[in-house]
Amino acid sequence: MEQPRQIDLKKDRGLTIEWADGATSYYTIAYLRQMSPSAEVREERKAAKHNPLRVLSGAAARQSGPLTAESAELVGNYALRIRFSDGHDTGIYSWQYLREIDPREQPGNKPGPSN
Repeated sequence: MEQPRQIDLKKDRGLTIEWADGATSYYTIAYLRQMSPSAEVREERKAAKHNPLRVLSGAAARQSGPLTAESAELVGNYALRIRFSDGHDTGIYSWQYLREIDPREQPGNKPGPSN
């Protein structure tokens, strides 16, 4: 499993990770919250695929103001736990999971010739 070389969290914007292989990943706070690996959020994503018009439930529906990261802590040497301003803090983002959800690597987000 590849380890980050550097981690930089801007609580009101996003998380930048420089990986040992020289790649850099950037995740907005909203994207990290949406892609939380917690069981609760995984179920919400699954439900949204089946019913995209459903009403949000839980903390995300009660959030007022911009979503921010209140804090982040290392979990062993394999992951990061982020506490969001809506109270969500149960997702543990392993390094492997963060590489898998890198927005640049998602379908439709491949860099073009001008990038």
